[in-house]
Amino acid sequence: MKQSVFMTLVLVVSLALGFVIWMQLPDYLKQGGYLVAVLIALSIMLVAFIIERLITLKKAKGRTSIQSFFKDIVLFIQQEQYDKAIAACDKQRGSCANILRAGIERYQQVRATEHNSDKRLSETQRAIEEANALEVPLLERNLIALSTIASIATMIGLLGTTIGMIRAFAATSHRVGGVIDAQELARGISEALVNTAGGLFDAIIGIVAYNYFVNRVDAFNYTVDEASYEVMQLLKSKEAEALEKVRA
Repeated sequence: MKQSVFMTLVLVVSLALGFVIWMQLPDYLKQGGYLVAVLIALSIMLVAFIIERLITLKKAKGRTSIQSFFKDIVLFIQQEQYDKAIAACDKQRGSCANILRAGIERYQQVRATEHNSDKRLSETQRAIEEANALEVPLLERNLIALSTIASIATMIGLLGTTIGMIRAFAATSHRVGGVIDAQELARGISEALVNTAGGLFDAIIGIVAYNYFVNRVDAFNYTVDEASYEVMQLLKSKEAEALEKVRA
């Protein structure tokens, strides 16, 4: 599914569900006004993006642990069994496997046509960098949405708080028989507090989720960079060995 379609679908469904859920809320929560429905919609969007990120990062990891997968890749490269290394990447899948596969496949191709060792390695490095440039945006997708929702929720909660306080103060200025309308005053205060609580709830969930996924992506990128570096070092070692044999 395209990202734009996914975002539009999540937005429309979240708003619809937000107003449906708001209609079913108890009266003391419903007094928060329509902004409560918007805050509920933001909560649903947060859940959708969190689930999407969890699924995506799980797929990016691959079928087995990266450590065991990388051990197999190192063994195949040391034995110069590049077809088996590519097959292992196809079996593993995930972002790390895709990046390493691009580099190994390019090396295998240029190894048969290019006689210059430096050019073979530079082509391999370029293939890895190109594959990495394609994979990283997929890992970081929707992280901005999480941080944006956290910020928007805070502002909407503050807006609801302000509107509620305006109503509360308005109730104090309209007296019936010299007595403050306690019902309107309580309604204004209730609206303010409900929106404050809703805005803070969404903001806390959004910030925690954003920081969690940023840390996971950073750790994953570090692992991929380390694996790519090790593969390049192995290939450089193989090239050096081949050069020594030629000179001998």
